Amino acid sequence: MIRYTIPTNWIRYDPVAIAQVLVDAKAIIISLQNIPYQKQWVERLQEIELKREVAGTSRIEGADFTEQELDLALHGTAEQLATRSQRQAHAAVKTYRWIATLQDDRPTDSELVREIHRGIVIGADDDHCPPGELRKTDQNVNFGAPRHRGAEGGEEVRKAFDEFIRALRQEFRGHDPVIQALAAHYHFAAMHPFLDGNGRTARALEALMLQRAGLRNTAFIAMSNYYYDEKPAYLTALAAARAAQHDLTPFLLFALRGVAIQGGRMLAEFRREMQKEVFRNLMYRLFTRLPSPRKRVIGERQVEMLKVLLEETKVTWGELRARTTPEYLNLKNRGTAAARDVINLESLGAVSISRDANGDVQRNESGEIEIEIRLDWPTEIDESGFLERYRNLPQANTHRFLRDLE
Repeated sequence: MIRYTIPTNWIRYDPVAIAQVLVDAKAIIISLQNIPYQKQWVERLQEIELKREVAGTSRIEGADFTEQELDLALHGTAEQLATRSQRQAHAAVKTYRWIATLQDDRPTDSELVREIHRGIVIGADDDHCPPGELRKTDQNVNFGAPRHRGAEGGEEVRKAFDEFIRALRQEFRGHDPVIQALAAHYHFAAMHPFLDGNGRTARALEALMLQRAGLRNTAFIAMSNYYYDEKPAYLTALAAARAAQHDLTPFLLFALRGVAIQGGRMLAEFRREMQKEVFRNLMYRLFTRLPSPRKRVIGERQVEMLKVLLEETKVTWGELRARTTPEYLNLKNRGTAAARDVINLESLGAVSISRDANGDVQRNESGEIEIEIRLDWPTEIDESGFLERYRNLPQANTHRFLRDLE
């Protein structure tokens, strides 16, 4: 059993050892802060990130639920939640949404940390854990692998908590804000000041401090999802810092890498949304320039196919047919017309159809043909090139893929 000792230096690490991973993490944060975006992209991606964060922080603690159960925990009412895991996820999502509303000038003091803990446990664990109350004498907790013991209940945990809050306002201030957030996570988890909910509170506190370090609004990232995906390494990094008498270097190396990875994934998603917007604008501009009324009618059907693909990126032929059915209701040979349209989109370079090395249409394990949007298309074509390709589209009744698609 590894016992807790109150640090004499609350933010000790090797700056040379972490220099490169800190630079990588900061570069991603700066990129996220400066990338152009639309408000609707942010709102949608932030909901996805919030779901990842809540799922990660709950599953680290051993929660086991399906995606449907998780959705209910995130969006359902308290009365609909059947398990403790669902109630914990429900409490966590409310806490993270509340954190997102906090002003940057609200001090990170004892009351704020206690309020985060209250949000995490009320309605989930308050049957055995007094919300916001430090552990009392003889109320001790063991955790982790190898087993660690938090600060002793009573006087030691009160002193450790008070010193931690003081350090947040003093020693931490001389260090990079991202370092501060990760250090707060480590020290809170090492201390374990409450009877339950300590890990979730540590990660929520970290999320708040990362927001204040620049990961806010356009750039909230799901660090808990990274910690869950890398759970053995996460626990090892925490234990290594603890074994080294609170030398934060092992945990900072691990966590800063996570900031870069999760931030890089978010950056890629923003870039993908930008690609979709460029594609969408070009699509409307080109297909409305077709030279004859008949071709413009066909072009309108093809635009509807592209709109579906822009939403999903990749769909099966069956899904695409189902979602564009209204566009073909007035046609005699609906299946042939739909197949011709998607083949023509492939010939234009706007989509790709799954195929094998010989160029033959290929089906997935479910026997379905998959069609994918080509987001690089706008970089490959201009208006004159589009019209030239459209004039030279292959005759559908001789195209070798037509029979397969039907």
